[in-house]
Amino acid sequence: MAVAWWSIIPFVLLLGCIAVLPLIPATEKIWDRNLVKLTVALILGVPIAVWFVIGGAGSTVSHALVEYFQFIVLVGSLFVASGGIFLVGDIKATPKNNTIFLAVGGVLASFIGTTGAAMLLIRPILNTNQDRKHRTHTVVYTIFIVANCGGLLTPLGDPPLFLGMLRGVPFEWTFGLWPYWLFVNSLLLISFYVLDRKMYAKEPAEALAKDAEYATKLGLRGASGLVYLAVIIIAVAFIPSIDMHAVESGHASLAQFVPWREIVMLAAALASFLFGDRGARFNLNKFTWTPILEVGALFIGIFLTMMPALAYLGQIAHRIPLNEISLFVFTGGLSSVLDNAPTYVTFFEMASQVPGEPRVAGVAETLLIAVSLGAVMGGAITYIGNGPNFMVKSVADSANVTMPSFGGYVGWSMTHLVPILAAMVLLFMTDGLWWKLLGVLVTLLVLGRAGLNMRQGRLEAMKGTGSNDQASEPGQ
Repeated sequence: MAVAWWSIIPFVLLLGCIAVLPLIPATEKIWDRNLVKLTVALILGVPIAVWFVIGGAGSTVSHALVEYFQFIVLVGSLFVASGGIFLVGDIKATPKNNTIFLAVGGVLASFIGTTGAAMLLIRPILNTNQDRKHRTHTVVYTIFIVANCGGLLTPLGDPPLFLGMLRGVPFEWTFGLWPYWLFVNSLLLISFYVLDRKMYAKEPAEALAKDAEYATKLGLRGASGLVYLAVIIIAVAFIPSIDMHAVESGHASLAQFVPWREIVMLAAALASFLFGDRGARFNLNKFTWTPILEVGALFIGIFLTMMPALAYLGQIAHRIPLNEISLFVFTGGLSSVLDNAPTYVTFFEMASQVPGEPRVAGVAETLLIAVSLGAVMGGAITYIGNGPNFMVKSVADSANVTMPSFGGYVGWSMTHLVPILAAMVLLFMTDGLWWKLLGVLVTLLVLGRAGLNMRQGRLEAMKGTGSNDQASEPGQ
C-alpha cells in the first residue's frame, strides 16, 4: 500500500500534543488526565488503522496491534514486578553515590533489559535524592544511561537488539560493541558526576543536613520480587510469542497462535502483585497505576499513527545514501520519534540490500553496527524513543520531580547526549584523519564542559550558598 507524505500528519499532531499541551495553562490540567490522552491517541490512530484495512494493508495493522500488545505487556509486567521491590535505607545523595547508581544501572541494562533496569532503579534513585531540591538532571541521566545507552551489550538489553537476534544475529555478537558502550557511557557518567557536583553545591544547607541525618545502610524489601523479575526476563529471552509470519502464511499451528511469552510475563506480574511484599509496594514505593496507564494511553496512538510514517520511509529508502554514518544518523534520528524497535527492523532490512563483507545475518557488519548503535542510543533523544523513557518520567512526576517538557527534554539530550554520540561517530566510524581529529576535539569539548561544571561547583561550595530554585536546573 503506497502512502503520501501527508499521511504522517496524525503522527506529527500526536507528537505536537505531547510536546505542547502540557505547556499551555488552559490545557495543562486537562492533558494530565490519562483518559484525555487515550481519547486523543484513538482519534488520531483509529482512522489510520481503518484506512490501512480498507486499503488492503490489514496485516500492517495486525502487526502494529500485536507489537503494541507485546510492548505494553513487557513494560507493564516489569513495572508491576519492580514495584514490589524496595531498596530500604537511605544513603547520602552525594554525586559519588548517584554516579555509582547510574553506573550499576548501565551494566544491568544489558542483562535485564533497559526497561527492567530502569524500573528497578528509578525508585531507589528518587528515594535516595528525596531530600535534595535539584533532582531533574539525575532523572534525565537515568534515561540516558539506564533506560537506553546501557542496554547495548546483549540482545536482552534493548528490544531492537532482540529483534536482530530473531533475524539471525548471534547472541554473543553484541558483546563486540563494548568499545562503543564504554566510550558513550563513560563520558555520560563523567558529565553527570561533575554536573551533580555543581548542583550539589547549590543545595540549601538544610536539605543536605536532612539528607545526612536520615542516612542509613541499604537493605532489600520484597526480595521475592527479584524472582518474578527473573521469570519475566527469562520469558523475554527464551519463550516464543505469537508467530505472525506463520499466522499470515496460513500454516500456523494452534500453539503459534498463543502468546506464550506474554502469558508467562502477565502471570509473573500478577503473582508479584498478589503475593509480593505489599508493604514494600504500597507503603514504601507508593505504587500507583498512573505511570503505566499513561504509557498505554499514548503508545497505542504512537503505534498506529507511525504505520504510514514507516511505510513512507520504506518508499523513499532507495533515495537515501546508505553507508555507515548515514545509517547511524537515520536510524538514530528516527528511533527518537518512531520507537526504536520498528525503526531498527526497517533499516536492518534496508542494510541487507547493501553489499559488503564480512556479513552478519545477511548484513555487512559495519552497517549492522551502525543500525544497532543508532536504534539503541538514538532512543534516548526524546521521551518516546524507547518505552522506559516515558515510564521513568512518569514515575518521577509521581514523586513530584519537576521534569522537563517534551521539548525541554530534547534540549537536554541535544546538549548533553548528542555531542557524545557525535564524538563516537567521528572516532569510530570515520576513516579520514581530520574526521578523527574532529572527534578528539568534540570529546575534549565535552570533557572541557565537565571541567567547567566542576570549577563552578567548587566556587559554589566555597561560597556556601544554596538555591531553592528548581527551575534553574534544566539546561545546566
